[in-house]
Amino acid sequence: MSSGREDDGTVNAPRREPRWPASVAVLAGLLFYMTLPEGLTLGPGWVIPALECALLIPLTLRAPYRHPEEARIIRSASLLLIAVVNLANVVSLGLLVHLVVSGGAVSGRGLIFSGIQIWLTLILVSALWFWEIDRGGPAVRGGPAAKEPDFLFPQMATPELKQYDWIPGFVDYLYVSFTNVTAFSPTDTLPLTHRAKVLMLVESLASITTVVMIAGRAVNILK
Repeated sequence: MSSGREDDGTVNAPRREPRWPASVAVLAGLLFYMTLPEGLTLGPGWVIPALECALLIPLTLRAPYRHPEEARIIRSASLLLIAVVNLANVVSLGLLVHLVVSGGAVSGRGLIFSGIQIWLTLILVSALWFWEIDRGGPAVRGGPAAKEPDFLFPQMATPELKQYDWIPGFVDYLYVSFTNVTAFSPTDTLPLTHRAKVLMLVESLASITTVVMIAGRAVNILK
């Protein structure tokens, strides 16, 4: 990990990680949520989108980069935004499972598309959590205030690559999230801490619920 200091003693500028990839992920999750059937959303259809936009727009405009000098409220708002997206997706998944178990009126095609939307949102929101917690978050991850790593990436465990100052970005966490829900296990990146393992466990469980139960039921309806 880079200490922010060169060999000649000069200090580098604090690492600044752009927020826009995470903002795009939140926006995609918001669009998936808004296009779900009315019975699969939490409360009135406009409440969650309005709350997410009330957090996403100011964060994107006022704090387009994550850096060590950012105000504490920025990270608190970022975590709250992810929590809102997560809550909405969990509720939608629960309502979808209830709909299937209770035999509610729903077309097989609608069930499949709703399941896909919830599954894709699961990938996005898990990537956001990974991005926000690893080593203390994107604001400090590349600096001396970084915490112990929650994930062991190949670049960190392969000295032959000579990427000693390599720091993961949002796309790296998105890849970890995608491989976890498709393989139901870590692939090239290992969870190191309890919280990382719990997050990956919950993501895999939600993915199994969506893919096996919902998709399987939808196929039966189509038949």
